[in-house]
Amino acid sequence: MSDPKTTDRSRSKLVLDGVPPKRNILVRLMKLFAVLGLMGATAAVLAVVGAYYIFSDGLPAIPKVDEYWPPIVTEVYTDDAVLAGEFYNERRKVVPYERIPKRLVQAFIASEDSSFFDHFGVDVLGTTRAVSKTVLTKLGLRGGGVQGGSTLTQQTAKAVLISAEGYKEATAKTPKRKIREAILAFRLEQALTKEEILYLYLNNVFLGHHSYGVQSAAENYYRKDVRDLTLGEMTLIAGLPQAPSRYSPFLRPESAKRRRSYVLGRMLTEGMISQTEHDTANAEPVKVYPVEDVFHEFAPYFVEQVRKDVVDRYGNPVLLKEGLKVFTTMDSERQRAAQDSVLDGLMSVDKRQGWRGPVQQLATEGERKAFLDRAKKAMGKEELVDNRLYVALVTRLDDDGKGADVQVGPHQGRLPLLGMRWARKVNPEGYYPAMMITSVKKAVAVGDVVVVRHVIKKELTDDREQWDKKLAEDIPEESVKLFRLEQTPEAQSALVSIDPHRQYLTAMVGGYDFDDNEFNRAFQACRQPGSSFKPFVYSAALEQLGWTEATIIVDSPIVEHDPDNKVSWKPANYSEEFVGDVLLRTALVNSMNIPAVKTFGAVGVHNMSDWAKKLGLTTPMNMDFSAALGSSCVYPLDLANAYATFNRYGRKKPTYFIRKVEDRFGRTLEDHTAFDDAWAPLQDRVAAGYARLFEPGEQVMSAETGFILTHLLRGVVLQGTGGPAQKLGKPAAGKTGTTNDSFDAWFSAYTKDLVTVAWVGYDLNPHPLGRYETGGRAALPIWLNYMKRALEGRPQPEFYPWQSMELVRLYIDKKTGKVSHPGAKGAELMFFKKGTEPKEAVPDKNQVGVDQFMMGAQ
Repeated sequence: MSDPKTTDRSRSKLVLDGVPPKRNILVRLMKLFAVLGLMGATAAVLAVVGAYYIFSDGLPAIPKVDEYWPPIVTEVYTDDAVLAGEFYNERRKVVPYERIPKRLVQAFIASEDSSFFDHFGVDVLGTTRAVSKTVLTKLGLRGGGVQGGSTLTQQTAKAVLISAEGYKEATAKTPKRKIREAILAFRLEQALTKEEILYLYLNNVFLGHHSYGVQSAAENYYRKDVRDLTLGEMTLIAGLPQAPSRYSPFLRPESAKRRRSYVLGRMLTEGMISQTEHDTANAEPVKVYPVEDVFHEFAPYFVEQVRKDVVDRYGNPVLLKEGLKVFTTMDSERQRAAQDSVLDGLMSVDKRQGWRGPVQQLATEGERKAFLDRAKKAMGKEELVDNRLYVALVTRLDDDGKGADVQVGPHQGRLPLLGMRWARKVNPEGYYPAMMITSVKKAVAVGDVVVVRHVIKKELTDDREQWDKKLAEDIPEESVKLFRLEQTPEAQSALVSIDPHRQYLTAMVGGYDFDDNEFNRAFQACRQPGSSFKPFVYSAALEQLGWTEATIIVDSPIVEHDPDNKVSWKPANYSEEFVGDVLLRTALVNSMNIPAVKTFGAVGVHNMSDWAKKLGLTTPMNMDFSAALGSSCVYPLDLANAYATFNRYGRKKPTYFIRKVEDRFGRTLEDHTAFDDAWAPLQDRVAAGYARLFEPGEQVMSAETGFILTHLLRGVVLQGTGGPAQKLGKPAAGKTGTTNDSFDAWFSAYTKDLVTVAWVGYDLNPHPLGRYETGGRAALPIWLNYMKRALEGRPQPEFYPWQSMELVRLYIDKKTGKVSHPGAKGAELMFFKKGTEPKEAVPDKNQVGVDQFMMGAQ
C-alpha cells in the first residue's frame, strides 16, 4: 500500500487513463470556509475544538491493518475437501486489497463517496446537516426520521465503533454518536492510507443476506470468487450498502436492477468506465443464486456433532468469530451413500408396517379446486423430476380398483395399483407379503391428499416386493406420468461407519430428517442391542474362561430367579425350540439365546459388566442375566467402536470425527491425521503419522481371541442370520440384533477396512416394528446398500492371516466337538489358541491320529 505522505490523493481515485479528476480539494476547502464564515470563524473553531476533546474520550484505538482480525466464518470440510458447513455471527471472509478488482472499488466510490480521494475523512456539510436535523427531530421541531450523511471513511469508523462498543451503542441515532464517528474517521485518515481504509471498508460493509464484505457477497449472490465478478455483478453489489433489503436481488430484483443502473451511471459520469462498458453491463440480466445452506443440504447430523464438540472444547465465541477451519474425517461419497441407504431402508420398513392414511381429505369440490390452484401457483411451469417426492390430489379411482388418477400441481398422472400394493392397514402382527392390497379403493379415495414419488415404468415393474405380472401389464406407456404412493416414515434409523485402521468416523446418519428432529440417534439414542451383544459374551468366555469354538453348551430350558425383585425369568430361543448339546460356534452363528445366557452366567455378571466397559461401552450394564441377550441399552457409536476393536483383533483405539483444526492464521490446533490418508497434505500425514506411533491403543483382549471372534462372526454371515450380507461380494463378519419385543433391529458388521452399524426402531416405541422385522430384515439391507457403495471398486481381502499368531486350525465335528477330517460329514474348520485345541478325535476307521491332523493344520 502507498505511503500517505507521498500519495497524490487528487489523482488516485482510480479513473480511466487520460480522464482528469472531476473535483479538487480546494473546492471542498472553499465550501468549508464558507460555512465557517457564516457561523463565525472564532466561535466555530472553539466549538469544534471543545467538541473534539469532549466526544473523543474513550474512542477505540485505530486498528492496525496487519492486525485487522474481524469476526469471520468458521468452515467445516469433509476429509476430501468438500464444504459441509459454516458457522458465524457475521458471514465475512477477509481478502487482501490487491485481490479486490479495481472496477469493484470504483463502483463503491462512485455510488457511496465520489470524493473519497479528495476529502480528509468527514463530509462536513453532510455531518453538520445530519446532526442538526437529528437534534431538531429529537426536540420535536421537525418531522421525519433522523438524518444520515457518511463518507466511506465514516462508515469504516462506524464498523470500528461497533466492534468496540457493540451494535446498539455504535448505531444509536444521536448527535453524540455522529460526532464520535466523525472524530474517529478523521483519525483514520491521519493514520491510514486511502487504500488501507478501503481494505477495512470493503471487508466490513454489510451487503445483505448474511454477507459482510465483498468476498462473502460474491459467494452469496453469484457463487463466485470476488475476482471473477462481471462489471454488472460488481455494480449490483456496490449498490447494496445504502439499503440491502430494499435493493435485494432476491426479494426485489427490479429495484436491484434500477440501483445497479444508478451505480453504472455514476461510474460513467465519473469517467471510470466507457459508454460501451456501461451499456453492456446495464443489459446484463439480474441473475443471482439462492444462498447455499450447505449445513442442512449436506450432512447436518455429522456437522452438528462437530459443532457441539468444537463449542465444548474451544467455546462458542471462537466458533462464531475466529474463522476456524475444521477438517472432519467424513468421506463425502460415503456420507451420501449412508444418507441414501438410511432413507431407502426406512421407506421399505415403513411400507411393511402399513398405510397410515392420507395427509388430508378434501371433501368438497371447492376445497379441491382451491388446493389445486395453490399447487399450480407454487409449481408454476416446473417439470416433474424422476424419483422426487410430491404432494398429489386423488381425482378419480378406476372402477376395477387397478389404479387412480392424481394431479400434482399442473401435472396429471396415474397412480397404478402396482405402485401401492403395500398400503394395507397398519398391523404389526401381519405377515407383509401375504397382506398386499388388491384394489386402490382399500387405501385411497377421491379428494385424498397424498405423498407420491414420480417414477418411470421400469422402476415400478422392477420392484420385486410389489411384483405382479398382470398388474405390470396394465401400467400405461411411458408417455403417461406415473407415480408411486409414499408416506413419511414413522420409524427412525441410525448408521455409524468407521475406518478402524485410520480411526476415522467416515460416515454417520442420526435419523430420517434433521429438520424435523435434530436428535442424533447415532450419538444420543440409548437402545437395546439385542443379539448384537452376544459377541461381548462369547469373547469374554474365549478370553477369560479358556473356552473355544468347540466348547459344548447345553441348549435346554433355564429359569433365572431374581431374589431382590422376587421375579423369575425364563429365556427362550427365537425358534422356541431346544436342541440339547451345541458347540459355541453353532450357538453364536445361529444366535441361540439359551447358550448365550449360560455362557454369561459362566463368566459372571460383574465380570461381564467390567468386560463390556473394557471393550468400549459407556452405558452401564444391567446386573442380571437378561443382559446376555442385550437388554442393557447402548449407543450406536459405542457399539460401532466395540466392533472396530473386534476388527483390530482386540486393540482398542479412539475414533475421531475431527481430523484437524486450524485457526484463522493456518496454525494447527489439533491433528489426528492418519499417515495413509490420501486426501490429507503430506506434511499432515508425516507429522500425525509419527504421533500415532506413540498412541498404540490398548490391547483389551489377545490377538488370538480377536481373530477367533472374527472367524465366528464370519460364520454368522456365511451360515447364520447375517446371510444376506454375502451379497456384498466381499468378506464380511458381523452379527444381527433383534430385541424380543421387536422394538430394535440391528446389524453390526465389518470388512477388513470398514466397520458399520445400522439400527432401526421407533423413538418412543408406540408399538413394535412388526412381528417379522428382525435385524436381518430391517437393518441389514441398510448396511448392505451402504457398504456396496462405500466399498465400490475397493477390494477387501480375507481377514489377516492367522499363521503369525499362536493358533491351531483343525476340522471339528459340529455335533461332538471332536477332531474330524476335511472330508467328513458335518466337519467344519475352526481355530484354537495353542494348548486349548481338542485332543480327542471322532472314531473313524480311516482316521489318522490327532497329532498328524494338528501338524498338517499348522
